[in-house]
Amino acid sequence: MKILRIDEQEGRIKLLINSLEDLWHLERVLAIGDKLEGDSLRTVKFEKEQEKKHVRIMVEAERIEFSKSENRLRVLGTILSGSPEEFVQKGRHHTLEIEKGMKIIVQKNEWKNYEIRRLREAEKEAKKPQLRIIVLDEEKALTALVKGYGIEYGPEFYSEASKRDEKHQQKVEQYYQTIAEYVEKHPERFIVAGPGFTKENLKKFLERKKPELLVRIRWETCSYAERSGVNELFKGGIVEKAVGEQRLEKEQRAVEEFIAEVHKNGKATYGMQQVKNAVGARAVKILLVLDELLRSNKEIQGITEQAGNAGAEILIVSGESDAGGKLQGLGGLAALLHYKLEG
Repeated sequence: MKILRIDEQEGRIKLLINSLEDLWHLERVLAIGDKLEGDSLRTVKFEKEQEKKHVRIMVEAERIEFSKSENRLRVLGTILSGSPEEFVQKGRHHTLEIEKGMKIIVQKNEWKNYEIRRLREAEKEAKKPQLRIIVLDEEKALTALVKGYGIEYGPEFYSEASKRDEKHQQKVEQYYQTIAEYVEKHPERFIVAGPGFTKENLKKFLERKKPELLVRIRWETCSYAERSGVNELFKGGIVEKAVGEQRLEKEQRAVEEFIAEVHKNGKATYGMQQVKNAVGARAVKILLVLDELLRSNKEIQGITEQAGNAGAEILIVSGESDAGGKLQGLGGLAALLHYKLEG
């Protein structure tokens, strides 16, 4: 994402959308009633025929839908203005489909501080290299791509090698070759991790066959070649060391720290009223809020804005992440505190 212009007086921000993650971040700051302007196609009737025409159109959002599978964000709303005027009917409904490469303008009656902060963080995140993870053992390898909105799990590769098979070593090398081809196909940096000696054997294979790939790989250890192994790498700070601080890792660490504080009856609180009281006492160090809840609950929006104005760090946690699932189980709103509150 690139922020092209901010007009504070008009409440207008012009954005260039560069990735699927940008669409996800944008969807999380949009609300019903916001005005969006962008290029689109409009079906126009000419006597008995219909034809799609390119238009520049502004709609007032009534429904917002993010589709990962289709790589687009749909905003359905009432047409406020557009050009050419002969192809735009004010007051009619239109779906503005926002895709990678589009320049759009978002206008709100009032931008919240945390909304602008989120866009700036998305712009900063876009400059960081993406990261892929492979967790493997002698039987299978699980792949994952780290994205701003969560972990996207990819293909799994299975070894056909059996120790009783006379072609055991040949099949082991076929397994390693498949993994090497996957790494070669993708330009991102990689973490390769797993239990046992399989990762070391893969490394030796690459040293012989594909040494140029080694500069993009960080070798680590985890307990399982499963999703739990990927989560282990986040909890252990491995992702942060690999590419700098990632949003998901920051969420994971903050939620784990919060749970630890709750277990020892320490500097943490959760629940709407308890967090509201902590914000009022200026005791909140980090506010943890579930993204979907923030977008839909006006009271939580007010609490978040008040906390930000009081100097608290606002951490908007993705509901699609492991950390988000844990936060959702706690009601979606929690806080790490500067000091323990009594009562």
